[in-house]
Amino acid sequence: MKKLSVIALVAVGLLAASCNKEKSADKAATTTEQTVAEGKGEVLAVDAATSVVNWKAFHKGGFAPRWGTISVKSGELNVENGQVAAGNFIIDMNSIKVDPASVTEKDKKPADLEAHLKNPDFFDTAKNPTSDFKITSVADLKEAPKDAVAGANKTVSGNLTLSGKTVNVTFPAKVDVVDNSASIQAKFTVNRADWGIKFGTSEADPAEWGISKDIEIAVDVKAKK
Repeated sequence: MKKLSVIALVAVGLLAASCNKEKSADKAATTTEQTVAEGKGEVLAVDAATSVVNWKAFHKGGFAPRWGTISVKSGELNVENGQVAAGNFIIDMNSIKVDPASVTEKDKKPADLEAHLKNPDFFDTAKNPTSDFKITSVADLKEAPKDAVAGANKTVSGNLTLSGKTVNVTFPAKVDVVDNSASIQAKFTVNRADWGIKFGTSEADPAEWGISKDIEIAVDVKAKK
């Protein structure tokens, strides 16, 4: 039944694709896990109350996009010579939320979709309750891509662990250090398959090719003394 419903979604999605919004974030460059940057300098604690990760996912053809938030649990940013040089933050995968505004079908409920994202079809949060990001490098950005976050001034690389697998991702970001505080803002797209996250049993499974592999991520992390 699940596969039949996905096939139906694909058919409708292909017809509606021309009416859907285009993705708004470039794909992050990825590579194998890298050496984490040494945490030197002043340590600023991530403010979990004001930090958040936003996400957006799609059915094939851009049909029926879903979006929401995931809470940042904890972390720290290391500031050396007035610049963010290292850091990490932990994401609470059980906090994943689906914005009700993204669920327009009468037979769908945000809470049901949240439960689905938490189950083994996707992130299996019972087995992997947290994800984390560990900075491997921060470099000056010469020219920001058109879809980068506004004010992007750095290129940030880090090891992103999802569902127990670690992949290094690189993306443009706005990194600020002001008055005993620091922040990182960024938006980028990743391919969930790089972390082995799949809905169907194989690439040939309609349940798999009915869901886009692209996930848009927008990071807003703030740290202070």
